[in-house]
Amino acid sequence: MAEAFRKFNLPFESLADVEKFEQTPIEEWVPYKNVYDAFCAVVEQYGDKPSLIALPPGDPMGEGKVISYRDLLAKVNQTANLFLSAGLQKGETVTYLIPLCPQAYFTMLGAETVGTVNAVNPLLEPEHILGIAEAANATILIATGQALSPELWAKAAYVIDRMPNLKAVYVLGGGAECDGKKIFPLDDMIAKQDASAINGPRNEQLDDVVGYYHTGGTTGVPKLAPHTNRMQLSQVASSGFGLGYSSKDCLLAGLPMFHISGSIVVGLVPILNGVTLVIVSPQGFRDPLVVGSYWRLVEKYGVTVLGGVPTMLSALLNIPVGDTDISSLRAGLTGGSAAPVEVLKAISKQAGVPMLEGYGMTEVTCFTTMQPQDGEVRFGSVGLRFPYVDVKSAHIDETGKITRFSDPDEIGEIIMKGICVMPGYVQTAYNQKAFTTDGWLRSGDLGRIDKDGYVWLTGRAKDVIIRGGHNIDPSIVEEALHEHPAVELAAAVGRPDSYAGEIPVAYVQLKPGAKATPDELKDFALERIPERAANPADLTIIDAMPLTGVGKIFKPALRHDAAVKVFDADLAPFRVNGVDISVSVDNHPVHGSVAEITVTGGDKEVLGQQIADKLGSYTLRHEVIWQN
Repeated sequence: MAEAFRKFNLPFESLADVEKFEQTPIEEWVPYKNVYDAFCAVVEQYGDKPSLIALPPGDPMGEGKVISYRDLLAKVNQTANLFLSAGLQKGETVTYLIPLCPQAYFTMLGAETVGTVNAVNPLLEPEHILGIAEAANATILIATGQALSPELWAKAAYVIDRMPNLKAVYVLGGGAECDGKKIFPLDDMIAKQDASAINGPRNEQLDDVVGYYHTGGTTGVPKLAPHTNRMQLSQVASSGFGLGYSSKDCLLAGLPMFHISGSIVVGLVPILNGVTLVIVSPQGFRDPLVVGSYWRLVEKYGVTVLGGVPTMLSALLNIPVGDTDISSLRAGLTGGSAAPVEVLKAISKQAGVPMLEGYGMTEVTCFTTMQPQDGEVRFGSVGLRFPYVDVKSAHIDETGKITRFSDPDEIGEIIMKGICVMPGYVQTAYNQKAFTTDGWLRSGDLGRIDKDGYVWLTGRAKDVIIRGGHNIDPSIVEEALHEHPAVELAAAVGRPDSYAGEIPVAYVQLKPGAKATPDELKDFALERIPERAANPADLTIIDAMPLTGVGKIFKPALRHDAAVKVFDADLAPFRVNGVDISVSVDNHPVHGSVAEITVTGGDKEVLGQQIADKLGSYTLRHEVIWQN
């Protein structure tokens, strides 16, 4: 039988291997024009192999439900036919609000085959979910029923009441909600459809839009990034090459499907490489039972690639491997937010495999860089660029024009161009700032690229706060605070956090003569912030907001102040027996920002190790200066 794809498990040691890989046209690596045809080819080759194994909720070590590749295709066909029977047209969207489960995969693959899929974070507030569904032109909604989650059903009901144009609503675990007219039980309706083929028009061309993925929350509707067949198929090749995926691999699927990490990185890409995915729980890796069972799951299913966002990796460090056999692991993968170097080193040692940190965005389908699995892993870097995408560091003026590309190891803004890059946001008003004048996608991240091609992120040109891999727009917090009559100026920034990477904190300048307390302002904002993850962990009232020469709030000064406070508090227990420790944070030409720890007194070796242990879990680098 012919291979569905040419083998991607080639050496990836250096940039030369990337360049060698892309000498072959991508059409030879992935000879299909759409995801569905590629999937059918994989099913033909691996039909009886498990594609999904869904573990029983609440019992991760229980026996899972196995769905073969052939059975998955049948479910995808049935689900696509269900959407067609409801009247889904090209250009219309299926929005879904269901947890991690097999039906989420049926929905993703079925919807993008005959329409456009739109996975939405169910933790968003109802008005944001509604705004996303409206912007996506949703005509079908997949919801979670009352019996499974009263909270999620309430959010779905909010959307249903305000979208009369919905043609149908299908409910996971549906019961009393289903009226048999517009609202139906999802599983029952899927089961009634033809499983042998798709009976209607499909998205067959490379540039057909197949998905809308929302970015981090904003004050209005989160931006929607369209994905095309071409974009997703390009990732099958590039991520397949970067990770060396093959049908011998098995992954634990615990990342949310509303994010590209779950839908693409640990979803579509491994599926189209014949990998087996073990769905760990409806809550994914947020389920403490799953994290506690992680190493035993690796042993039971022969998991080959350890994957998760940095916060999950930090949690795994607290779970001893013991005598569990995890020798099946061949690599580790992380991304979504900056990973502390000490965490990466520790998890690499614990698991016995190299941890490969990657970098990407919703707007570029998923990864565009990754540490080379067969080469030198440079902790703190996000690795080398992937095939078929250019990644540069550049200097860009206020009009969006590139004035020059950065020299090696010189910090600039990271920009990308290639077949994995989106054509532009659904809300076109955002596009001018998203691209340079000659079409490079602007990441908003600052970074440098060394002489060997390794990319190092050093900060952010835009002010998004990344909490445990979740993007938070600071304007959500700022606009809520600005509604308070005593507030003159408000700014939200990320404060270093040893678990989540960073968490939002706020700074406020009061109007002349006005009075308010930090607790009063926090409570006021809490009632108005539409995203719980954005609630500020701390609020500081300051006399005067730091400003730039043109009157804009100078956020680096606030970020530095927030970092000083948290480091200062962490180091307080060491200020004994004549030891004095001071903390300052400033810009650094290579690392973006660095905390400078000045120490007087104490045993240099012992105290130095204690400081390293205490601060090593933060992504912000630190340097110790001894005054003895």
